[in-house]
Amino acid sequence: MAVILYAERNGTSRPWLVQLMARRTTKVAAVALANKTARMVWALMTSGERYREPVIA
Repeated sequence: MAVILYAERNGTSRPWLVQLMARRTTKVAAVALANKTARMVWALMTSGERYREPVIA
């Protein structure tokens, strides 16, 4: 929820989150962000890879 509130006040560089917040309520956006984060962590844990920051083209 803190990431959502911070993004509402200061903006964010995550276009996915900005679009989601425009369409849905704050709590729905928070749950969607938590789900996305959990899926990324699970994928990293099961594959044994290290996290790599996404490259912005």
